[in-house]
Amino acid sequence: MARRDQASGFDVMMVALERFFPTSRVWVCGKAQGRTLEVGIGTGLNLEHYPPGVDLVGLDPDGQMLEGARRRSAELGHPVTLVEGDAMDLPFDAESFDTVVCTFVLCGVPDDRVALGEMVRVLRPGGRLLLADHVVASARPVRWGQLLLEAVTVRVSGEHFTRRPLRHVEGLDVDVVETQRLTHGAIEHVHALKPAG
Repeated sequence: MARRDQASGFDVMMVALERFFPTSRVWVCGKAQGRTLEVGIGTGLNLEHYPPGVDLVGLDPDGQMLEGARRRSAELGHPVTLVEGDAMDLPFDAESFDTVVCTFVLCGVPDDRVALGEMVRVLRPGGRLLLADHVVASARPVRWGQLLLEAVTVRVSGEHFTRRPLRHVEGLDVDVVETQRLTHGAIEHVHALKPAG
């Protein structure tokens, strides 16, 4: 029962936070196509937002979260292959996915640059990298609040509020085709393509 409680607690927390980014999951997941890897699938909160025909593989380091995703997959009738693993060392061959999705995960990965490099590695030429995360805000008062939060959260839970994954993406072998910043610049969406040739 403890496992179910942990997954349920995670869902309650995320639903409360999503008033700050109500369109992010739809924006990201709606662009997925073909064989898709979701890095950090958690309890499967993105499952209902994928279009029909997506062949989904979900990865998470936490087996308890994967149990939540397994239950949600069954409830929605949305099949997904679930894999326990590390975003910084993806257990997949190079060029094995058409799309890689990652939502609100890179803020808690020890090295987001390494994780993004892994995501690009497993993308096929022409594949899509789709991200949403909370990032360092463009509004100064919000940024000050993020810095105060980070003074505690990085030490206690490894949660970062002033990262900006787009900066790493721009240094990888992908072309950024679309970005959006919301909520005083504290939420960012990124759509990038791996060159086809």
